[in-house]
Amino acid sequence: MAADRDGEARWDGLCSRDAGARDVALENVRQVVLKRSEAMVLLREKPAPPAAEGLLPSVQGAPGGLNEMLARLLMLSKRCPFRDVREKSEAILRNVQELGVRIPRPLGQGPSRFIPEMEILQVSTEDTQMHTLFAESFTTLGRLDNITLVMVFHPQYLESFLKTQHYLLQMDGPLPLHYRHYIGIMAAARHQCSYLVNLHVSDFLHVGGDPKWLNGLENAPQKLQNLSELNKILAHRPWLITKEHIEQLLKTEEHSWSLAELIHAVVLLTHYHSLASFTFGCGINPEIHCEGGHTFRPPSVSDYCICDITNGNQGVCEMQGPVRNLTTTEPFCEVEALMEKMKQLQECRDEAKASKEEKATRFEKEKRESMLVCCSEDEETAPTRDVSRHFEDTSYGYKDFSRHGMHVPTLHAQDYSWEDHGYSLVNRLYPDVGQLIDEKFHIAYDLTYNTMAMHKDVDTSMLRRAIWNYIHCMFGIRYDDYDYGEINQLLDRSFKVYIKTVVCMPEKTTKRMYDSFWRQFKHSEKVHVNLLLIEARMQAELLYALRAITRYMT
Repeated sequence: MAADRDGEARWDGLCSRDAGARDVALENVRQVVLKRSEAMVLLREKPAPPAAEGLLPSVQGAPGGLNEMLARLLMLSKRCPFRDVREKSEAILRNVQELGVRIPRPLGQGPSRFIPEMEILQVSTEDTQMHTLFAESFTTLGRLDNITLVMVFHPQYLESFLKTQHYLLQMDGPLPLHYRHYIGIMAAARHQCSYLVNLHVSDFLHVGGDPKWLNGLENAPQKLQNLSELNKILAHRPWLITKEHIEQLLKTEEHSWSLAELIHAVVLLTHYHSLASFTFGCGINPEIHCEGGHTFRPPSVSDYCICDITNGNQGVCEMQGPVRNLTTTEPFCEVEALMEKMKQLQECRDEAKASKEEKATRFEKEKRESMLVCCSEDEETAPTRDVSRHFEDTSYGYKDFSRHGMHVPTLHAQDYSWEDHGYSLVNRLYPDVGQLIDEKFHIAYDLTYNTMAMHKDVDTSMLRRAIWNYIHCMFGIRYDDYDYGEINQLLDRSFKVYIKTVVCMPEKTTKRMYDSFWRQFKHSEKVHVNLLLIEARMQAELLYALRAITRYMT
């Protein structure tokens, strides 16, 4: 295949499962990249006369220009699950370097700032099951992103997550494709999650979205602008959503939403609010080919390991943090103490049950105490690009559910639950999605390997339920059959700070918070915690939105 007439590389073919199609696409990319590299070398050797400076097109920096292509090749050489694409992408980069053109190198230390790269499954070392998951992700998204590489600690969940996300973004549904990605941008921007915004800006343009919309929400259609209020309340104070908010969206004449479109939009908003929580909660790094994921600057000597200098490598082995979360001064009895509490609570359950009144009192006490849990404002968080143009009312943020002077009734799960109410409403208006979301909720909630740190054959159901119910308690959702006194026994303060920050103010999450809870536990277990956090958060948001829709309909 020759290069396109306009000199654009054809990247889509690299996502094919057919090796022949990938080979043809790689040859096209190689021709385009080498042609542009040679043109740049010629320009450099024959500088333009002063009068013409600034008039020549930039071969390197323009969108789709050489630098962007080289960054994409770098990503493919490191992250593509297909070996032929990895090897040939690397070969093209070497060819470019031989021409005297500087090539990029990765920044950061793998997919996560919080988890050492050596503990994350490396592309090219995966088993058959993992390879199938990686290939599925790559062929549908055109990338194997850092979220996937961290979620793969839990393959069963990842499979469900990818299937649901693929359905929401790419399969038949009420909303056009570019609207779906734009809603993803709006949702992620509420938490200043430039990682997700960058990915969906690229996807939005790829499916034919109007670049003008990316200049700010006011440039998007009025219909999408009208969604801004719901986005804002869902992200930060979902208990305030009323049927009047729903009515405003469904009855705005020419800019109105249909019920099916609104359900699709609500699911997308809650999905990306929650995914922003995972992104910050697991310290997800920028993608290699995105801003902040690579550099064209040559590495300094301090970037090299001794082995790299002697082997002539390009600073592959940058400094890593410690493999374990332990220091010698930390207590080694944390896990045993938690297991002993679980055992005692189980014995208490068997002996005597708390009365209804006691349970109600304990819920209110836990709800009040959750207000006092807050993250530190003065800690360093990851640098993030300003994405506020994608949403309105930048000062609107999380406020505690029952803060002084404001009372909002508790939502009793028995009165409106996902299982009995929300699931059927979603499935009726957006077929199959209710089923996919329900499966994802159950996998996250029920997921267990019957281990806790170094201990095996442990029933962790009590701990998982405490985490889930604590999150719902922060959102004012009460399970009448649950004893909320268990939460204080099982979740210590540092863990509560982490949970509340990741769920309510994810952009404030720091590595110190991540390191300070469950210090003896494995990183895979902390990722599992994050899966519980994001699914409990998504379900809480959905419950309030779907309850308002149900009230509007009745």
